[in-house]
Amino acid sequence: MFDVGFSELLVIGIVALIVIGPERLPKVARTLGHLLGRAQRYVNDVKADINREMQLDELKKLQSQVTESARSLEESMRQELDAARLTVEAPVQAAAAEVEAAGKSLEQTVAQATTPATEPAADNPGKTVS
Repeated sequence: MFDVGFSELLVIGIVALIVIGPERLPKVARTLGHLLGRAQRYVNDVKADINREMQLDELKKLQSQVTESARSLEESMRQELDAARLTVEAPVQAAAAEVEAAGKSLEQTVAQATTPATEPAADNPGKTVS
């Protein structure tokens, strides 16, 4: 940040020694050190908070991406299941209709075969033809 070399620090120290005096200089330096330490801790805390917020924001974005991909997967699986169901149901319904028609046809054939002929013969009224 600041380009302060050793010579500049030496000048600042000599001016502080002259202005503040040798009796109060250690106490002022200690107080200044404490204040600088607090300022550094405060800056570090702010940096850590900002980093946490950035990580939290990234995690929220990642969560929304995962949720969206899960929804997309669910929708595609639903579509595939519906397509498979339609593919299977159509032939099954057609086969069921064919079986039903064949059953009705068989019932009619059996009914016709089991019914006795009830027409009377022309030369023998009252007798049934078998």
